[in-house]
Amino acid sequence: MLRDLEHLVEPTTRGDPESPLRWTCKSVRQLATELQRQGHRVSHQLVSELLQELGYSLQANRKTIEGASHPDRNAQFEYINRQVRACVRLGDPVISIDTKKKELVGQFKNGGREHRPAGDPERVLVHDFVVPEVGRAIPYGVYDVGRNLGWVSVGIDHDTASFAVESIRRWWQHMGQPRDPRAARLLVTADGGGSNSPRIRLWRVELQRLADELRLPITVCHFPPGTSTWNKIEHRLFSFISMNWRGKPLLSYQVIVSLIAATTTQAGLRVEAALGRNTYPAGVKVPDAEVQRVPLKPARFHGEWNYTVAPHEHS
Repeated sequence: MLRDLEHLVEPTTRGDPESPLRWTCKSVRQLATELQRQGHRVSHQLVSELLQELGYSLQANRKTIEGASHPDRNAQFEYINRQVRACVRLGDPVISIDTKKKELVGQFKNGGREHRPAGDPERVLVHDFVVPEVGRAIPYGVYDVGRNLGWVSVGIDHDTASFAVESIRRWWQHMGQPRDPRAARLLVTADGGGSNSPRIRLWRVELQRLADELRLPITVCHFPPGTSTWNKIEHRLFSFISMNWRGKPLLSYQVIVSLIAATTTQAGLRVEAALGRNTYPAGVKVPDAEVQRVPLKPARFHGEWNYTVAPHEHS
């Protein structure tokens, strides 16, 4: 019976099409049923005890496999690092951008714990269903790499390329330009997906409009596929925001903005945040002619990841 039980749960049988439990959950009751079918007299309780004796325990999936990495992954990291160092040395701003996880707004459970009187936990709703009249919050962050400063626009509509660029625009107006009035260019580092994906036509058009307004060339460097966690905003801004509001229900948009703006670190991180009430329709079609008007200059090294959008001369 032990031999038959181990054959049923042995991980190598996952690829065996003849395994009786290849396509079903291997619960102790399912294992007991299969063993009984094979002629053994066994209960699910005995199966549980035998599994412990054999050294088996319940195991969750663990995210450790990144998938096939791009052959130029490290080379792109080095390229981004050189670009960042050059900009910082010249005194030009470098920002890291991304959208933080969307959050339910209301009396919902928020992961983590905080100190409260014993036996008096914060009461929250049992089910996490979107409240239609409130919706979700979409925090889009801009992290100033050279100054350890963060800006977060909290959106209420859709996470689109227009929203992403508008967040950069608001950062520039409130934090960037006052500190870098003589900037010669803006360097942006971003992952390769979401609203700031280089494949999104609207992203390029909106960047062009921003470059025209700022009268600055905007250089963008994207991280290779599957490496977004290396983007500095993830571990220098977003992680600390999550720590600051852990265990606190995000009752309203104003609560979210206040919690983000109150985020600090011993390393000197300071954050500003604001609510954005504009709407950003999804699925906006961009005509070919408008895309062709963008004077996008790809870099020699992986131009699909690294490129510069220059302002129009007549702007």
